[in-house]
Amino acid sequence: MAKKLVIKVTAGADAPERCSQAFTVAAVAVASGVEVSFWLTGESSWFALPGRAAEFELPHAAPLPDLIESIMAAGQITLCTQCAARREITEKDVIEGVRIAGAQVFVSEITGEGVQALVY
Repeated sequence: MAKKLVIKVTAGADAPERCSQAFTVAAVAVASGVEVSFWLTGESSWFALPGRAAEFELPHAAPLPDLIESIMAAGQITLCTQCAARREITEKDVIEGVRIAGAQVFVSEITGEGVQALVY
């Protein structure tokens, strides 16, 4: 089993099943004791803002606010720097505990020993 899982989600409300799968896998991994770094990119960037996850609906899927809470309990959520800039999202706008970082940090995370990267 990977010592660390880095998950990048590129989809938001535009592709709800893919989006929900990424959040669900991350939350299950955290609950299983796996170290998780979860990256919000593209349309999922909006979920870094307070209240936005509550607007997401997908039948038979766990609510995104609950999944975010689970991920943040023992994992890290990162918003892509460029994605944030394109949407005019700043550090003062995001949910407490969400960091904003760029490709250099992502690459350093995914090239570490014992890391598995997934992209949704």
